[in-house]
Amino acid sequence: MAGRCGQKTLGDKSYRCYFELALLVMGGKWKPIILYHLGAGGVLRFSDLSRSMPDITDRMLTRQLRELEADGLIHREVYRQVPPKVEYSLTAMGLGLYPLLLDMATWGMAYEQAQGGPELAPGEHYEPKKPLPLHPRYAEAALAASGSPNSGRNGPECTASRVSGTTTPAADAASTR
Repeated sequence: MAGRCGQKTLGDKSYRCYFELALLVMGGKWKPIILYHLGAGGVLRFSDLSRSMPDITDRMLTRQLRELEADGLIHREVYRQVPPKVEYSLTAMGLGLYPLLLDMATWGMAYEQAQGGPELAPGEHYEPKKPLPLHPRYAEAALAASGSPNSGRNGPECTASRVSGTTTPAADAASTR
């Protein structure tokens, strides 16, 4: 059993362990979905995000985007033009979460299948049967963060292969150990 951690404060967040901090920053119903769509879609506008999540209100989407921006997970680019144009993209810190989001999506697919899966209505649109790969816009950043491809499994290079959705035979063998 883990020992009790002391209380820490980072900005407006109080937490006892790193796991709790991670959940404070990216947890909730909408933040992981927003981050997943930005990772798969690259640069998206507010309307793109809103269309990809039909159950979220504009007010909630705005709030979640502001929190993600304040926490340094997304970048908001405002173009001074008429009509105004605002685009959102992942920062390097947000990009680091994408492998976790892919793992969560894969787990969700396995869970759905283990539970018998939904009865699909003909003609309805459902997401693909595999998690969406990282948008090519982020490929260079993922490779830059990857480090040497010959270092250990737990090194930073595991991020790039997992983020890009590609694996090497060596990575596959290491993951089965």
